[in-house]
Amino acid sequence: MVRVGILGAAGYTGGELIRLLVNHPDVKLVFANSESNAGNYITDVHEGLYGDTDLKFTSAMPFDDVDVVFFCFGHGKSEAFMKEHAIPDSVRIIDLAQDFRWKPKEVVSTPTPTSDAHDFVYGLPEINREAIRHARHIANPGCFATCIQLALLPAAAMHLLDSDVAVNAITGATGAGVKPGPTKHFAWRDNNMSVYKVFTHQHLTEIRQSIEQVQGSFDAKIDFIPYRGDFPRGIFATAVVHTDADEAAIIDGYRKFYRDAAFTHYVDKALDLKQVVNTNKALVHCEKIDGKLFITSCIDNLLKGAVGQAVQNMNLMFGLDERDGLRLKASAF
Repeated sequence: MVRVGILGAAGYTGGELIRLLVNHPDVKLVFANSESNAGNYITDVHEGLYGDTDLKFTSAMPFDDVDVVFFCFGHGKSEAFMKEHAIPDSVRIIDLAQDFRWKPKEVVSTPTPTSDAHDFVYGLPEINREAIRHARHIANPGCFATCIQLALLPAAAMHLLDSDVAVNAITGATGAGVKPGPTKHFAWRDNNMSVYKVFTHQHLTEIRQSIEQVQGSFDAKIDFIPYRGDFPRGIFATAVVHTDADEAAIIDGYRKFYRDAAFTHYVDKALDLKQVVNTNKALVHCEKIDGKLFITSCIDNLLKGAVGQAVQNMNLMFGLDERDGLRLKASAF
């Protein structure tokens, strides 16, 4: 059994991670840390887990009792945490924040990593599966980054990304986290939508990084417009790539790229979001229209875009079946 601890367990990602782990056949959840909820039952916060666990949140962090710890912190907090707390070398780390997603200037194993010096492996199994198997530390990809990369990486593998790429993607309200804010409450979000961080979203860096890894180089722009949606969870992305390549050859390339992927699938039909909500799946579809390649992709932002992918990475790190604990039914009928 893999012994697991969670830091920052009271948020949306923490709750979804607990849901997956308490039902995982090869996992023992040792502790779920939350300073603000210490002593409370997990079900006092994550009410969907009634009947699944009687564990309480704790302020303790017994790292000697676990094999792996998940960081469910907000961005920027993981680096600070590791400077202030000693985690044994034997304990593997899966970080859901963006602190260590970018390639460092120096690859080094250190108890106090920084963005410039660390040994975290970027946890996108579709391109880094073998590196993940041997990693001690994983930087879990961002939600938008996952969805958009899975749309574009097969095109990158065919060297089709030689001009600017236009991307639009809409995400559910859970993508903004559990902390209240002016764009999160029901009266604002319901029957509403808006854009934010146009062309400047922080996930662009890791998207470019993976495209360069697969294609070898990438000198064009990604014109990414993120949208806030009026639904709880899921991301639906569209991308437009200018190419003269044959449609049948492109589709064949997409199928081959994901032939061995555990959760990412090329689909011949047009997609809809409910096909992936509540699952660790990513679905991708493409077609040529007026000389342009039109790509759609969709994921659940909390699962394949966060903790589902994190558990997938854990499975790879510990030699388990990649699908363990992640055989989930979509909300579609």
